[in-house]
Amino acid sequence: MAGTGDGEWVFMATGRSPTNIAVIKYWGKRDEALILPVNDSISVTLDPDHLSATTTVAVSPSFSSDRMWLNGNEISLSGGRFQSCLREIRKRARDVEDEKKGIKIKKEDWEKLHVHIASYNNFPTAAGLASSAAGFACLVFTLGKLMNVKEDYGELSSIARQGSGSACRSIYGGFVKWCMGKNHDGSDSIAVQLADEAHWNDLVIIIAVVSSKQKETSSTSGMRDSVETSPLLQYRAQTIVPNRVLKMEEAIKSRNFESFARIISLVEKWNHSEGTPQVAYTFDAGPNAVLVAPNRKNAALLLQKLIYYFPPQDNDLSSYMVGDKSILSDAGLNSIEDVEALPAPAEMKTLNQKFKGDVSYFICSRLGAGPKVVTDESLALLDPVAGLPKGV
Repeated sequence: MAGTGDGEWVFMATGRSPTNIAVIKYWGKRDEALILPVNDSISVTLDPDHLSATTTVAVSPSFSSDRMWLNGNEISLSGGRFQSCLREIRKRARDVEDEKKGIKIKKEDWEKLHVHIASYNNFPTAAGLASSAAGFACLVFTLGKLMNVKEDYGELSSIARQGSGSACRSIYGGFVKWCMGKNHDGSDSIAVQLADEAHWNDLVIIIAVVSSKQKETSSTSGMRDSVETSPLLQYRAQTIVPNRVLKMEEAIKSRNFESFARIISLVEKWNHSEGTPQVAYTFDAGPNAVLVAPNRKNAALLLQKLIYYFPPQDNDLSSYMVGDKSILSDAGLNSIEDVEALPAPAEMKTLNQKFKGDVSYFICSRLGAGPKVVTDESLALLDPVAGLPKGV
């Protein structure tokens, strides 16, 4: 191991990974330690510009222990899930050399070196929007880049799975399937990409954030309770899900929105009034609704209906929409006066009933790519000299 300044050097890598929303859910584990699911699942990866985790990982001989900061607050790395990811990536580390910085790290040195990790989510953490999926995928991806890991994305997804099950799906963009696998060691429980983000790029995703607070019941606890108490869980996993997975794969392959929507459920009244699905919806583990429209025209109509019933609490339309704000213009909503002028949706029997304040804000997104290296060093979350979060 060599470096400039008598070993006082810091070597860093920064990455960004998207979140994903499952359209066929993973719920329940057959192995808690390895995080092996009881069924296959399928998800859509969202645009990382709108929902993602950014992680900077640094290594230095001056670091005395592994440390991590999440959204500016230091957290413990002693948990088994963090340790599994660190251990598996270190096992696969290779020689690294940065001639410009005069840094050379041998494969065998990685076990002796400690890392500092800083991660930031640009959306609510632990609120049911798969923040742990983005976070652990980003951690594994960025550690792999730092340590020159050469394993393919399938292998990386298997490691990310050991941090958070759905994190394996955030290793890829577009539509992703997490294969439950059959091996006891979890070696075949990996993610595979069904189609990339360009395959069905007309889709628009709108998320109604009802609450950005941390969930009262974590996904881990909820799954454990379901496995222990629900006699229907195994029936779902063994009988219902396999057939739906096949239908969903075909719907994605053929870009059949009607089939896609009917598999994951419908926004009932609008779809019924039109006679064919206009929008589909799903929920992750939290209270926030994820709505999928087949194109921007339908997304704009959907937004008009949503904002009619759920207008902004403080009349600030700009901050009420996060992500792709241009959808507001598509919907003809350029001011609060436009909101007030919206007609009541024709398909609703109860007119003039509004629920101001029930939705905190909306997020508009689309299908996105998988993890990427962030090459702009100014965007790193750690100071390049001290290896500590910037501003600390």
